[in-house]
Formats: sequence, C-alpha cells, structure tokens
Amino acid sequence: MFAPTKTWRRWHRRVNVTMRRHAAAAAIAASGVTSLVMSKGHAIEKINEVPLVVEDKVQDYQKTKQAVALLKNLNAWADVEKVVKSKRLRPGKGKKRNRRYKKKCGPLVIYDKDNGIVRSFRNIPGVDTCDVNALSIFKLAPGGHAGRFIIWTESAFRKLNDIFGTFYKNSKVKKGYKLPRPMMTITDLGRLLKSEEIRGALRTHPKKSMIISKKFKSNPLKNHALMAKLNGYSEVIRRHRILKLKADAEVRAKGQDPSKARKKARVTLMKKDFKQMRKTELLKASRNADKRPKNRGNRKPKKKNSERK
Repeated sequence: MFAPTKTWRRWHRRVNVTMRRHAAAAAIAASGVTSLVMSKGHAIEKINEVPLVVEDKVQDYQKTKQAVALLKNLNAWADVEKVVKSKRLRPGKGKKRNRRYKKKCGPLVIYDKDNGIVRSFRNIPGVDTCDVNALSIFKLAPGGHAGRFIIWTESAFRKLNDIFGTFYKNSKVKKGYKLPRPMMTITDLGRLLKSEEIRGALRTHPKKSMIISKKFKSNPLKNHALMAKLNGYSEVIRRHRILKLKADAEVRAKGQDPSKARKKARVTLMKKDFKQMRKTELLKASRNADKRPKNRGNRKPKKKNSERK
C-alpha cells in the first residue's frame, strides 16, 4: 500500500534469527575490506589500516574535544568533514516532519563499556556509537549497503569471537550459532582458472568440436541483402535513391538549390508531355476527318420497286 499512510500499515517484516545474525556478521566482515569501505564513500585514504582498533582508554573520554583530537590523530577527521559538507535540505514533505536536513554517514565507534564515550562522540556530526553486545544492523550497514567505516575499541574487537563464534567453534552468547562456512576458500575465481596446476589437470580440448552459434534475427530495414530477398524491387528503389542523392550533390556543387532544380526539371518534363499529348490529339483528329465520306448528305434516294419496272 502506497498511500494514504494509515496506522494499520504493515511496517515490519519478520526475519529469521539466524538470517539476522548472518547479516550482522556479513556487515562486520565487509567493514574490514578497504575497497568496500571506500566504495561506500568514506574518506579513509590516510588511515593506517582497516579495521581500525584503538585502546580501551578511549571509553573513558568525557569531552567532545578529546574525541575530536582522537579522530584527527587517526586521520579520520576527513570523513567527518565530508559529512559536514554533505548537509543539505531534504526534498518533499519531510521538511515538516522533524527531518528538515539530511547528510551522509560518518564513522561508527563500537565500544564494550560506556564510561562516557557516548557522551563525548554524540555531538560530532555523522559519528554514531554502538555497544558491541547490542549491535544494530541499521548502524553497521545503513541503507542496506555494507562497508561502513568502523572504529573498534580493543576489548570490543576481542569480544567478537565470543559473540559470533568461529568456523569451528560455536558462539558463547548466541545459542547454537556458528559463522557460516564459505563455499570457496579462495574467492579469486579468475586466478584459479588461470593457474597452471588446474589447467594441467584438465582434459585437452578436442580438435574437432561442433560450435553451435546463436542465430540472430536480422532486420530487413538495416540489412539490404535480406530486404532484396523479401522484396526484389527494393534494389531499384535503393539505386534510384542513390542516383537522386548524387544528382543533388552535383547541383549543390554548382551553387544551386536541389529542390528548385527538381521542380524546374519536373515542370519541363510536364510541358514536354503535354506537347506530345497535343500532337497526338491533332494526329487522331486528322485521321478521323479522312475516314468520313465526302458525299455525306447528298445521296440520291433509292428507287421504289414500281419505278424500277
């Protein structure tokens, strides 16, 4: 249902618990891939490494100026400046509904214990904070796009194995949950196909192989040979068009207008035809005059039978 907005609209959808956990694990994994984080638009060119882990003493920060100094020391302040420059007015009716402005997302700070870290980072535009024990998929992958720039505290980063488990060990927090095992240990398929070990184990390609090519349906309006096959007179029309274009080019070379030249030639041809028609009519009239009898109207009346005797 698009509109109107009603209170009974079905806003939420039920998703399986395991699928939600897989989504959070995938979003965390994507945040450790530099190319994905940069494709999301984060300015991390000057950062030493991704994922970025800091000491636990950051959790004791109480002032915003301490958080700003930390971001500048980590060379992550460029991402915050990008958020400040992206602030713009929201289009539509959202301006009247407590969301007048919109801006991009900045870095996400994940901590283990809140000893003032939330208070120190809350006034920096674009920066969000999240507890490692209550990770939100809306903050890990805003808009459904994985690859957010995340700053971890050391204790929060060490706790990930206990929360999500590993490929071989179940989670200590989520009952019966284990990370999904990837189908391929090496995901670079192009490198695998080009490797000499795999190419040497494959069977050689047969010399004579039947290649089945896909037959494309040609367009007769673009294919002259096909059009000639369907309509034999099309070649005559095409040739006539070529001669017409050639004649127009010659007229233009003389500095004349082709349309006026064609009109003049058409008028000359019409005069010639009318002259020939007039000559034919006069010839027919003269022939008909010769066939008429000369003594028409002067014939002698026939004699009656009685007068003949």
